[in-house]
Amino acid sequence: MTPRAGMLIAAGALVAGTVTVLPAAPAGAGEPAPRPLPPLAWTGCATKAYPKLQCATLKVPLNHDDPAGRTVTLALTRIQHTAEKFQGPLLVNPGGPGGSGRGMAGYVAASLPPKVAAEYDVIGFDPRGVGKSEPALDCRPGHFDPVRPDSVPNGAASERAAVERAQAFAAACGKKYADVLPYIDTVSTARDLDLIRRALDAPKINYLGYSYGTYLGAVYARLHPDRVRRMALDSVVNPLGVWYEDNIAQDYAFDTRHKDFMAWVARQDAVYKLGTDPAAVEAAWYRMRDALRTAPAGGKVGPGELEDTFLPGGYYNGYWPRLASAFSSYVNDADAVPLTEAYERYGEADAASDNGYSVYTSVQCRDAAWPRDWNVWRKDSWDVHAKAPFSTWNNAWYNAPCAFWPVDSLTPPDVANDQVPPVLILQATDDAATPYEGGVALHRLMRGSSLVVEEGGGNHGVTLGGNDCMDGHLAEYLATGKVPRGEDDAEVDAVCAALPEPEPDPVAPAGAGTGQRTGRKAEQNAARTAGQDLAGKAGQDPARKAVDRAAALRAEAAGGTLHGLLGHER
Repeated sequence: MTPRAGMLIAAGALVAGTVTVLPAAPAGAGEPAPRPLPPLAWTGCATKAYPKLQCATLKVPLNHDDPAGRTVTLALTRIQHTAEKFQGPLLVNPGGPGGSGRGMAGYVAASLPPKVAAEYDVIGFDPRGVGKSEPALDCRPGHFDPVRPDSVPNGAASERAAVERAQAFAAACGKKYADVLPYIDTVSTARDLDLIRRALDAPKINYLGYSYGTYLGAVYARLHPDRVRRMALDSVVNPLGVWYEDNIAQDYAFDTRHKDFMAWVARQDAVYKLGTDPAAVEAAWYRMRDALRTAPAGGKVGPGELEDTFLPGGYYNGYWPRLASAFSSYVNDADAVPLTEAYERYGEADAASDNGYSVYTSVQCRDAAWPRDWNVWRKDSWDVHAKAPFSTWNNAWYNAPCAFWPVDSLTPPDVANDQVPPVLILQATDDAATPYEGGVALHRLMRGSSLVVEEGGGNHGVTLGGNDCMDGHLAEYLATGKVPRGEDDAEVDAVCAALPEPEPDPVAPAGAGTGQRTGRKAEQNAARTAGQDLAGKAGQDPARKAVDRAAALRAEAAGGTLHGLLGHER
């Protein structure tokens, strides 16, 4: 659910939590008169890909219960509507928590059908604490510098060192941001959304949220159902498991998705030469992991960094060919260069990663209760690891600061809603980051919602990523407000087929590498123009002139661009 340098959220004990009921009162009922907000001062901030992009900032209260007190600044972007018909602002969020949303405005506006996009002001924003918003949190720079100790403890000493590392991160956050951390949470961010609405002088918002952005949207809808015009939620967080039980579900789901990748590699044995038996291919991957414990690839890719590198493949199968090539080169040719380059491309942390992780922990540790007894974490992590070893311990250490967080946790709100207009919920059946059950749970909680499913799809983020069927449902909803309706007793309202599996890439000759040593931030920046680049290649290569191949390339371009903007969303 959160963008980071290759790790997932932690496994832990199943804790039966309570919920806070947020009143869904009519606008203005029992509320003090809001302070006037100055109009947003939009200025041009064009990029090559998005020449009409505009930027603005908005000051909001740090503590919404003290509106005259200290403020923080939110960074906003906009692609303005051009049609005579204006349907209001469309706020877009890529998830996280900790994901920067400024880049989403241009991408969403360019990816929607032009007629639909022209009727909206598409608004991107960096939530409080994130990116260009101020202050931007960075609790402990370099926390993920390689080579970290193996994520799977091999004794009491290694476990103690990892616990101390998590404690150090939590303590650094508390020391640097003691006055801010109590207000970095989902409800506060949802209240920021309403101030954005007011600053836009809009009676209602339209909203498109991915992953954690679905939970943020659901919380906003519970707070202000009368201020929601349309809301599309893509790849849904299970609101009944925030955040602890959701993490356990992720551990199992990512292990399953990793096995799907291993099975794909086995089907491509003619290219990768790692065997035709998925179990044998997976065993080779774990042997590679063991070898990196004593001899990190390039001096920087140990077992933890290997997990960081391959986790993005659980979010988007468009990364599988490059990851498989690196895997094959290491195993078959003893060539570690492609593996090192894959880490630099997909897993390596940078300043944006440090910021994203700082906000991720600040929100999730504050949002809901986590066990404060490390013995609980140890037992549960070993129990889950026994069945799902791919990322469970890596995941546990990613979330371990929550066991020592310096601010008390809140109680998650109840997002059940019978007052909001019809919400469009979009979900892939095999999504690992936000498993399918989350979409079903939210569908049941939001009366009148519609659930559209990508059957057999495993990518995280299923609209504006190349699936024309899913995109069609989103476009129709934004254009008209109509949602598909299934039979009376059907759980699902509409089904789309998943996109085809990716085609394999040839393995580079031993020692050749790929010549592309780009960090994750550079990868995300490059994603903004990847769509145009790949679309151009489709017309230049005579072997790719077939209609189906061109369509596959367009989907690949859209998927790569989207997932770059989502930041390999966790």
